[in-house]
Amino acid sequence: MNAKTDKLVRRTTMVATVTAAYFLLTADYGPEPSVLDPIKNGIHSAERSVKKFFFGPEKEPDKSEAEKLASNGAKDHP
Repeated sequence: MNAKTDKLVRRTTMVATVTAAYFLLTADYGPEPSVLDPIKNGIHSAERSVKKFFFGPEKEPDKSEAEKLASNGAKDHP
């Protein structure tokens, strides 16, 4: 096999393996605790950290703003 083709096949295989592992580890296996829960929690924690790094911390609406939005929604829909 050509060296460039071999390199492409190896990289494609690695990406496919990592993607499959990610989906298998983060899959929802039901409400019962699983052996993979600590790994799943670690992956989700890393995802939140990366999102926080790139997009900044999530801004929670103030209590007064949330009440205003709720009251406006109640006025619109009787």
